Amino acid sequence: MLELTASPFFGIALSIIAFFIGEKIQKKTGFAICNPLIIAIVLVIAVLSIFGISYESYNVGGTIINMFLAPATACLAVSVYTKIQILKENWLPIVVGCTVGSLASMGSAYLLCHLFGLDDAVVVSMIPKSVTTPIAVGISTSHGGIASITVVAVIFTGIFGNIAAPFLIRLFRVKDAMTAGLSIGACSHAVGTSKAIELGETEGAMSGLAIGVCGIITVLFSLFLH
Repeated sequence: MLELTASPFFGIALSIIAFFIGEKIQKKTGFAICNPLIIAIVLVIAVLSIFGISYESYNVGGTIINMFLAPATACLAVSVYTKIQILKENWLPIVVGCTVGSLASMGSAYLLCHLFGLDDAVVVSMIPKSVTTPIAVGISTSHGGIASITVVAVIFTGIFGNIAAPFLIRLFRVKDAMTAGLSIGACSHAVGTSKAIELGETEGAMSGLAIGVCGIITVLFSLFLH
């Protein structure tokens, strides 16, 4: 058993199987709350707890999966390229929208953290919650933040955006596909973008674009963190 769990294939296989089960449950129930990522996280935690497997053993395979995170995010550029004409025609609203979105995300995290009296390390860890994980962790650690807290904050933000995006779009009667896509990408990075892709091709492309633009803007704003 020890040899099995020490293998990187254990973490990889467990992650894939857990996510596969999550997808099946989500399709079967149709409930937004039954997000495959949430179900996969719960299943992985349950397996590790029941069988007494350490997180370190599981993460041997998890680190290999993490290697594909950045390339997978970069692949979103393909969908952006298919909508290059929209980008050329609307570059100013896109830049302004992403800038405002990044400011709102970072500012709200900063204010809420201070409102609840959290220490500086936690504040820095929470501020980049709305950008993709590699960028968020880089910002957090370079300013004295805690990487594990940042990762959890990024995952939670992405899952919430994935679940809530369709409802919020209907609630605020957002009709423009470009606006909807940029909003999702600016708030909930790649996990939210997976939902934007389901909503439409333009929404997916603009959400993917927002990931990159907001990532750059967030890095620039983070230079003013102390």
